[in-house]
Amino acid sequence: MTRGKRAAGPASPAVTAFLEMMAAERGAAANTLAAYARDLAGAESVVGNLVEADAQALTGLAQSWADLAPASQARKISALRQFMAFAQDEGLREDDPSVALVRPRARRPLPRLLDHAEIARFLETAEADAAAGTPEGVRLLALVELLYGSGLRATELVSLPLTALPRDVPFLAITGKGGQQRLVPVSTRALAALRRWLAVRPGGSRHLFPSPRGGHLSRVRLFQLVRDLALRAGIDPEKVSPHVLRHAFATHLLEGGADLRVLQTLLGHADIATTEIYTHVDSARLVALVNEKHPLRHR
Repeated sequence: MTRGKRAAGPASPAVTAFLEMMAAERGAAANTLAAYARDLAGAESVVGNLVEADAQALTGLAQSWADLAPASQARKISALRQFMAFAQDEGLREDDPSVALVRPRARRPLPRLLDHAEIARFLETAEADAAAGTPEGVRLLALVELLYGSGLRATELVSLPLTALPRDVPFLAITGKGGQQRLVPVSTRALAALRRWLAVRPGGSRHLFPSPRGGHLSRVRLFQLVRDLALRAGIDPEKVSPHVLRHAFATHLLEGGADLRVLQTLLGHADIATTEIYTHVDSARLVALVNEKHPLRHR
C-alpha cells in the first residue's frame, strides 16, 4: 500500500550500494547515476525503503507517475527494475515485485532538422566570425565544425582533452556514455579549424576548449554560443542546438549513402535501435532507394 509522500532524505544503504555497483561494474556515466539516484530517492519518499516495498506499493507508485511523459515513466520503471534485480541478487529480498510494472510505449520523437542550406548559412557565419581572428571566433568555428563534421555529443565535445587530438591519423579518441571509447574521423575542414584554434588557444589547461574560470567550456555555454550563431545566420534559434547539429550530421550522412551500422559506430550508440530513428527522418531517400534498386522495379 502506498504511503503519504514525504520529503526525500538520504539514499538508503541498499540504494547507495546499487549506485556503487552501477558505477564500478557497469561503468554507468555520472548523468545516468544521478538520474537513478533521483528516481529511486523519489520512489522511497513515497513507499519507504524499497527493499521492503511490495508489489501493491510499486503499483501505486507507478500510478502516481501516470501524468508524466512516457519516456520519464519508462526511465523510472527501468531504475526500479534494475534496483530490484540487484536487491534479489544480493539476497536483500527473495522476490522481485517490479515484474508487475508495465513499461509505457514511448514513441521516440523525430529530431529537429536543419536542411543543407541552413547548415551552409550557419557555417558561413561561423567562418566570417573566425576571419576576424579573435580567439572567440576561431574557437566557435572549431566547435561547430566538430559538432556537424564529426557528430559529437555536447558533453564529449566540451570535455575533449588535448590528448584526444589526432596525431598521425585524422581521428579523435572519444570517451562517450558509460566510458565507452571510440575513434571518430575528423573532416579536412574540422582539422583546419582545429589548427587555427590551437594557434590562438590559451595555454595552461589539459582541455582542448578551456574555460576562463578553470576546467573546460560548459555545455550551457556551448548551447548559448550555438543559438547566438544561429540568430546571426538568420536561422530561428529555437531550431538549433548542439544536439540538432549532431542530428544533422547523422541525417546528411545517411542521405549520402552511409551504412546504418557505420553510423551507429560514429555516433557511439550502444543499440542499433537508437540509430534507426534516422531511417524515419530520411524515409524519402529510402523509398527512392527501394524503387531504384529492387529487382522488381521494372515489372
